[in-house]
Amino acid sequence: MTRGRLILMPNTLDFGVDDSLDLRQVLPQQAIERAAQLQHWAAENAKTTRALLKRVAQLTPLAQPLQAVQITELPRPPKGRAAADDSAAWGALLAPAHAGHDLGLLSEAGLPAVADPGARLVALAHAQGLEVVVISGPSSLMLALAASGLNGQSFAFVGYLPVEAATRTARLRELEALSLRQQQTQLMIETPYRNEALRQALLGALKPGTRLSISVGLTLPGSWTHTATVADWKRSGRSLPDKVPAVFALLA
Repeated sequence: MTRGRLILMPNTLDFGVDDSLDLRQVLPQQAIERAAQLQHWAAENAKTTRALLKRVAQLTPLAQPLQAVQITELPRPPKGRAAADDSAAWGALLAPAHAGHDLGLLSEAGLPAVADPGARLVALAHAQGLEVVVISGPSSLMLALAASGLNGQSFAFVGYLPVEAATRTARLRELEALSLRQQQTQLMIETPYRNEALRQALLGALKPGTRLSISVGLTLPGSWTHTATVADWKRSGRSLPDKVPAVFALLA
């Protein structure tokens, strides 16, 4: 039997903030057409996947009714308890591919498996000899880096910073020192409702001459990227929205 493939499907970057945009303004036609054909999905959130497929169906008929599409959510670690061995649950996600069906992997936003738990499924697919196919689409990290004017030859994505203030400050100063030593751009993200808190932490921890770039709502109407020194950011008094995704980058 021919085995199916794991298809890494890009998602929009709106996180449901504005789903009125025509998908063709954000996703390539290839992605839209491929999404319409897939009948099996592994995703962070089934609701998000159905929402995307409804938007896809407005442009390209689905291969089968949305109610018949199989969407299985990625296993989530239990809150407040020690993580159980969930390897069997992860392995079961790939059953459609082993049965000969292509399986779509979808993140909440952007490219799956980049700053995303789906990376574990990709690794498992490789380990089991399944073909992995990635479809081009938006990545907030790369868009923000390109728009920042900071060093695009050497950069690192450091993910989410600690929430506790003292630990976060120490981490920011560590990243600033690393950036200065290696002339390397440091990229980070935060939950939208903590955007302003992270901005304040950056301004409080970094040196005045360090360059800070913030990109807000990329690919959405009203999106912007602003790059300036920490000293200039402090003078501007510019604040950040609490419902729109943002990417932060620094270069010392």
